[in-house]
Amino acid sequence: MFLYIFGFLLDSTEDDSLKFEMKIDPSLNDEIVARLGHASLNAMAEGDWPLTNEQVTMLSSITGRQLPTDLKLLIGVVA
Repeated sequence: MFLYIFGFLLDSTEDDSLKFEMKIDPSLNDEIVARLGHASLNAMAEGDWPLTNEQVTMLSSITGRQLPTDLKLLIGVVA
């Protein structure tokens, strides 16, 4: 299983297509799960979780990749 960040336009009433997607290196799973306050990767697999601006900044730092701040980002687990 791995974590996956994806995003849509903030106002998706006109365009609900996927605008961003990123697979996260599985070696970062434990740190990200803990920093987001989840009990485990399995617990996160229950759904997709919206990310706050602060979480986006934190994830950018952990992954070493600048995540877009002009999209509605979510994080989920892919098997």
